[in-house]
Amino acid sequence: MLRVPADSAPIPGSSGASPRVPVGRAGGPAQRKASQVFNHSRQRPLRRAALAGGVVALAATVVLGQPGAANPAAAAAPAATAPNALFGRSDPTYDGVLRQSIALLAQDAAGLEPGSAAVDWLLGQQCADGSFLSFRANAQEPCDDVTAADSNATALAAQALAALGGHDERVSAALGWLAGVQNADGGWSYNPGGPSDANSTALVSSAFSAAGESPAEVLREGNSPFEALAALQLDCEAPEGERGAFAWQPDPESGELTANDAATVDAVLAAAGSGLLVDPEAVSATAPGFDPCDGGSPESPEDGDDGADRSADEPTDPADRTDEPTDEPTDDTAATEGGTENGTDGAAGDEAGAPLSPQLTSGLAGAARLSVTLADNGQYLMAPSATPDEEAERLPDFGNTAKAIIALAALGDEAALAGPLGWLREHHGEWPDYTQSPAAVGLLVLAAHAGGDSPTEFGGTNLVNTLNALGPAPDDGAGRGDGTADDDSGGGLGVVLWVIVLGLLAGVAIGVALSVRRNRRHETDEAFGSDEPTTPAERDRAAEADDAAEADDAGEADDVREADDSGKADDAAEAEEPKDADRKRDEND
Repeated sequence: MLRVPADSAPIPGSSGASPRVPVGRAGGPAQRKASQVFNHSRQRPLRRAALAGGVVALAATVVLGQPGAANPAAAAAPAATAPNALFGRSDPTYDGVLRQSIALLAQDAAGLEPGSAAVDWLLGQQCADGSFLSFRANAQEPCDDVTAADSNATALAAQALAALGGHDERVSAALGWLAGVQNADGGWSYNPGGPSDANSTALVSSAFSAAGESPAEVLREGNSPFEALAALQLDCEAPEGERGAFAWQPDPESGELTANDAATVDAVLAAAGSGLLVDPEAVSATAPGFDPCDGGSPESPEDGDDGADRSADEPTDPADRTDEPTDEPTDDTAATEGGTENGTDGAAGDEAGAPLSPQLTSGLAGAARLSVTLADNGQYLMAPSATPDEEAERLPDFGNTAKAIIALAALGDEAALAGPLGWLREHHGEWPDYTQSPAAVGLLVLAAHAGGDSPTEFGGTNLVNTLNALGPAPDDGAGRGDGTADDDSGGGLGVVLWVIVLGLLAGVAIGVALSVRRNRRHETDEAFGSDEPTTPAERDRAAEADDAAEADDAGEADDVREADDSGKADDAAEAEEPKDADRKRDEND
């Protein structure tokens, strides 16, 4: 079990210990601007919890490609130029690492080998202590200000590098830094030193799962990430439309929890023991439709049982439960890279009918709430209103709808994800300027992949080609494994290879034909005797015969020429006869 003391030990790959920041420190102006971009704690008290998490982290407007949205923080600072190795052309100051990580995850999901330049750029963004900032314009300068480190960017970069493979030390350094800045309640804030929020806590937890580690064993003062998330979940005493949902943070004045779709999506994915890259073939259903507030039971369904008809009324809050996770992981629940069938951390029982762990029970309750919300809205999630006006129009939240599909897929709830997947397939083209946002296109690819759909034929859109056009070309354009890459993605090189292959096949065919012909002639000679001379005398006679034949041919040619000349003379004589007759008539006249 990973227990991090108050004074953190040195992180592998770093030059020293992970700095600890006093809880509550807000950071400097740059961090406050980043908080505004990701809609952290800058809202009016009564509505802040509802609005702030709505576009936090991956769903932030700057990250998920709502390019038309106003960004006062970005306007206050000069725009940075996007490097050539970075996906996207927009200012990367607040989302460079985030969008690069999502793009690399999406290419990996599509079976492509991301370009080495793109991977190297991400590696170059990592600080010596293992953390990542949102963006480092000059990667040669040290990361001196720990409050500028970005837990969300670090978590996503760790997910991407873990998925690509071959970067174990870098991933370990990132996870080590995250463990070192964990809050006392077991959670994380966007920047070190702030109070825990559901989105950051869930995203970091998913990073540990994606790297094959157990989030439940990452403890600060005895608290894991799931204790922090449990404190942010609305239980069965909440209003009916909010039960099972998660809040971004408690209201700072009243402590009230307000249901937040974005927080719920990320928390459900974390409870499922998964990162953003979900393999639908490696996931099995875990009590789909389970809702403890509706009389469900936190047990794995028996064969043929969907877990819906249960009698026990269990609390959603894991802190109120008495059952504990199994002490030793089994083959079905041990943490492996990319998660397990029913999630990591011993989340599900290893036998049908075994009790579910508190964190998975909590996640299933959140998933049930998501399913109801999606159905009520027409199979999509809504973005928070930009104004306090309750009557203001609320637009579809494409990014969080995509992540909801990923979260439901991680739980194996195919019935619940079918509706939003179909809606996103039909309406993704309405996402404003999404084709210019690597994070937006990347999330669509990941949602299609998780839902078992093809990202190259998603509602008539080749999302893979769209993504590839926004950044460095993949090293293996023809695809690496699952055949989802476009057939012509190899470009001219593929055509040349085909020509070479066809040429070789043609050469082989000609060689075989000549060999067969020689063999058949040899067989004929053996059967009927060869007509070729085999002794010197025979060869001499054959040569004399050839000379005689040539002489005969020459004589025949002379005869032909003489006959031809004679014919020409006769023709000339015949032509002269009319002329002679004409002369005689003229003389008589």
